[in-house]
Amino acid sequence: MENIISLENLKVDFERNEVLKGINLDVKKGESIVIVGSSGCGKSVLLKTILGLIKPAGGDIYIFGEKTTSLPEKKMLDIRQKIGVVFQSSALFDSLSVWENVGFYYIHHSEMADEQIHEKAKEILKDVGMEAFQDFLPEQLSGGMKKRVSVARALISEPEILFYDEPTTGLDPITSESITDLITEVHARFKTTDITVTHDVKLASRISDRIALLEDGKIQEIGTFPELKEKSRNPIIMSFLNHSGGQK
Repeated sequence: MENIISLENLKVDFERNEVLKGINLDVKKGESIVIVGSSGCGKSVLLKTILGLIKPAGGDIYIFGEKTTSLPEKKMLDIRQKIGVVFQSSALFDSLSVWENVGFYYIHHSEMADEQIHEKAKEILKDVGMEAFQDFLPEQLSGGMKKRVSVARALISEPEILFYDEPTTGLDPITSESITDLITEVHARFKTTDITVTHDVKLASRISDRIALLEDGKIQEIGTFPELKEKSRNPIIMSFLNHSGGQK
């Protein structure tokens, strides 16, 4: 199976503080990779660097076979349009309705008529169970509902890749379970390639094809949930996995 994302010796530093010290990772088309690690280890930095929002200090990034570390900004924008991002905070615009949040990109960056955008937004909201709330404002929604809207917004452009940054943080256990179910359903239905950053062991065990431990600026271990649970002797990965109540 082809690699849709490849990272080769990727390095990022901020004012001489090395955050990523040589990341090597291949993500295959249709795969769901979960990245775990202690707070501040650079998980979110890694996502932003792949997106081209942070300039690496060294190494290379390949997306869809294109070396993006040397691409002009216009070509990078074309690639970003094939990537949907679900932010930790949901990042919805308070003054816009749910459907306007979902259709935001098309409203401001396309020639599409508002009626057409509205219809497109309504369809994708139906896919995440939020069609009935299309005219609500974000302040009228619960945390889990906001997350569903954020997933809909990421999906509206029919991306090939989805990034989830701590998708269940701040949610109660029942809501976390429903968002985990949603991520699983979206992955199966839309055939996306997913990279998820999380501290949530249950989420990681349920949605991952492989789990990668990012620590001390490098991928220290990578494997399926059962493989790591059985064989890993890394204290961080053991601590993480031993908090799991289930196994994929």
